[in-house]
Amino acid sequence: MAAGDSGEDKLIARLFGSVATHPGALGLKDDAALLAVPPGHELVLTKDALVAGVHFFPDDPPASIARKAMRVNLSDLAAKGADPLGVLLAFAIPPDMDAAALEAFAGGIGADATLYGAPLLGGDTVRTPGPFTVSITALGAVPTGQMVRRATARPGEAIVVSGTIGDSALGLALRLDPARSGFAGLDSASLDHLRDRYLHPRPRLALARPLRGRASAAMDVSDGLVGDLRKLLSASGVAGTIEASRVPFSAAARAAIAAEPALLETALTGGDDYEILAVMPDHEVSAFSTFATAAGIGVSVIGHTHEGEGLSVRDGDGAELTLARGSFSHF
Repeated sequence: MAAGDSGEDKLIARLFGSVATHPGALGLKDDAALLAVPPGHELVLTKDALVAGVHFFPDDPPASIARKAMRVNLSDLAAKGADPLGVLLAFAIPPDMDAAALEAFAGGIGADATLYGAPLLGGDTVRTPGPFTVSITALGAVPTGQMVRRATARPGEAIVVSGTIGDSALGLALRLDPARSGFAGLDSASLDHLRDRYLHPRPRLALARPLRGRASAAMDVSDGLVGDLRKLLSASGVAGTIEASRVPFSAAARAAIAAEPALLETALTGGDDYEILAVMPDHEVSAFSTFATAAGIGVSVIGHTHEGEGLSVRDGDGAELTLARGSFSHF
């Protein structure tokens, strides 16, 4: 993403000239960015692409699309215990995306770059016959040897999750079928909450540092709580049991599930929560929760790991729940 004299360069300068103010961006006038890694730290890098019609609706507000693209990547950094250093942005512009939409998109990138301390460092833009596609590479830093991995959970530890689960999946279900019985009795504030959680993930960067040295393993919940926990357990070579009654739900989600119990599976497996899922010793939970509470984020213990393999999800009576869908998958 280099600004110069071509049509593309002028577009970049107009859209992102006031956004890419970090010295490492070099004013978007070079072919690469320059970034110093803090002494005693290692780089953590992650990349997610979002495609219209797959990850967001084509008629979603452009600023919301931008912020979702930023936040799903920053969520990965948070789960690794990393502090953001910056982002690289690439996007493909379809013919029906006008100047106003591009300005709004750039504004969303800039707003979250400032909000989360993740400056725009560079990237690329191209034309495409469609669909609109956004790809962000997020770069973070973590003290040497302290990245929280996925494959290092141990048996006999607490399984914890931040925030609330299922709001985004229910927001998507609401978007697809607003007449469903689970949503019929919800008030406008609850409906707005579910819609917003789908549009605007909340990366838990405030939990990045508290995870270091406390969590034996962690990941963010992108493809559904149950499916992502199964991935973590499998990668670590341990088993786990969680209780559905201990999974934290918002008031809106609880009301929807009470009205339509089938939505419990949607909430547990639907994805796009972007909460932190971690495994840690029981004696570390209190300190971790204290840091989270200070940041306005809830933390819930939903189960424990143990020797063996696989994941058991229990209901309030201790019976195992059978879930038809494990997690979201593109393939």
